[in-house]
Amino acid sequence: MPVSLYGKKELPADERPTVQVTAVTWPMEDTPVGSPPTTGTGASGPRRGRRGLLVTGGVVVALLAATAGTGGYAYAGEVPRGIQVLGAELGGKSRAAATTALQAELDRRAAEFTQPVPVRVADQTVQLDPAAIGLTVDVPATVEAAAAARPDPLRRLFGSHPVDPVVAVDQAKLDAVLRTALGKQARQMTMPGIKFSGTTPKPAYPAPSRDVDAEESARVVRAGWLTGQPITVPLVEKHPATSREEVDRLVAELARPAVAAPVKVTTPAGAVTIAPRTIASSLVFTADKAGKLTHRVDAKKLRTGLAGQLSKIEVEPKNARVLIEGGKPKVVPGTAGRQLDTEALSTALLDVLPKTDGREVSGTLKASEPETTPEEVAKLGIKERVSTFTTKFTGGLSAPRSQNIVTIAKAVDGAVVKPGATFSLNGHTGERSYAKGYRDAPVILDGKLVPGVGGGTSQFTTTLFNATYYAGLEDVEHKPHSYWFSRYPPVIESTIFWPDLDFKFRNNTPYGVVIDTSYTSSSVTVSIWSTRIWDSVKTEWSPRRNITKPRTIYLPPGPSCIATNGIDGFTQDAWRIFRKDGREVRREKFSWTYQAEPRYLCAKQPGT
Repeated sequence: MPVSLYGKKELPADERPTVQVTAVTWPMEDTPVGSPPTTGTGASGPRRGRRGLLVTGGVVVALLAATAGTGGYAYAGEVPRGIQVLGAELGGKSRAAATTALQAELDRRAAEFTQPVPVRVADQTVQLDPAAIGLTVDVPATVEAAAAARPDPLRRLFGSHPVDPVVAVDQAKLDAVLRTALGKQARQMTMPGIKFSGTTPKPAYPAPSRDVDAEESARVVRAGWLTGQPITVPLVEKHPATSREEVDRLVAELARPAVAAPVKVTTPAGAVTIAPRTIASSLVFTADKAGKLTHRVDAKKLRTGLAGQLSKIEVEPKNARVLIEGGKPKVVPGTAGRQLDTEALSTALLDVLPKTDGREVSGTLKASEPETTPEEVAKLGIKERVSTFTTKFTGGLSAPRSQNIVTIAKAVDGAVVKPGATFSLNGHTGERSYAKGYRDAPVILDGKLVPGVGGGTSQFTTTLFNATYYAGLEDVEHKPHSYWFSRYPPVIESTIFWPDLDFKFRNNTPYGVVIDTSYTSSSVTVSIWSTRIWDSVKTEWSPRRNITKPRTIYLPPGPSCIATNGIDGFTQDAWRIFRKDGREVRREKFSWTYQAEPRYLCAKQPGT
């Protein structure tokens, strides 16, 4: 009978190749433990131990041809035959069936995979709960790895091929547990830096961190979980990018020479000088997350340091505003100013600061445009006076206190407050100082009158407060005086003191607000111009209660002693009442308790 070998020409039986019969031991099934291995044949045919097979030469040729020709049987199914994961046979299965088989094996051995995992970090050992850190076998990823395995076909036919499972862990949760275990043994990176004490540079030297690395920790735990071997998470040292030697170089070559002498800034409008202290306050050294130290000149700090000189070369822009002329509001265009470009200056300074001579740099003056245009002001709907309030003062305009009132009134005159905006009196005028024209006059400090720059500005604050109060605008911040003065209405009055006590109101209307101020030799007036919303805003007061009498205090005589007659203390309420369309629509309550102002006498106490 002819024999066909995979498409080869059929051979007559007498032309078949002959091979001596040989007993072959095929490593396919292990002999049961304790059973003697057997090979060869007996009267009843082949005997099975380690599965001895009689193989003829023709069978060998057929097997070799089968494996070498296609290998189709070895790779039947989506997972190649012989593939095992954690003892589960996945070979020859589809991905879906392999997923089911692997999950079943994991479920069967669930107790094994939920045991605490001892992990050592530094000299601490922590028992990791797999569920708490998301430590698990990633079944879909493992099946994909099994399907991608491609061992040789012959081994797949007659053996097994284990594939490691893909292990997943929640890196963030693992990192949190390890860091807690590490505790104080961790060491944060010490960043390099240079700071100035006055004009003396003080270096801060870098030091490496000693900590766990989240990514490396996760890799080690994933790799070691199912090996049965102890797991040790390594500690990692990270060194800052800037060394100690580099810090010393920056101190010697930049920080020290930077403050060794002033820098002259020349502009078309004149020159200003940057003093070493201003340089020290604006030259900033910072380190990034990697510990790389860089330096720059902070433009805002530079401008602050130059504030006292900028008026010589700069012109403040004027916003479009509303002037009250002939009892009517009139929009006046603003004017542009000029300003030193401190951003450009801060960059140019970096080339000059390391030098010991030639410390001069050109400054650029740039146009400074008004923030508010005439068109914006015209749209604010400012058309009428909605409130006005006047308070009286004595001493005439030559008195220091009167001069302070006039100075602050001029600073506020014409201020425009847009709808929704909050006006701050301190924010608008800044610190009341001698340079701005303010003089020494009595102020209340620690319960007594003493000379102080800007004394009397509280009277303007009270006048402004009442004008906004009767305009119906929202009170944001104010504080009445500790003592009541008869020139002010009780409760609805306000003091001011830089920088702690301020007066603020919010324009809670859909229209713009203009603050119009005026004065005479004995009074100051504030009017609010806008569009009227309320028919009227009025005040009702409660009777005074809890009256307290002043005590007498003797003060050392001298120019700083200011005598007073003493004022009763009391508590009182005031209601702001809003009326619209002929009826009351809202009322707000204000309450205050005044202390009794002592009777201060500039004399020695009798009997002492």
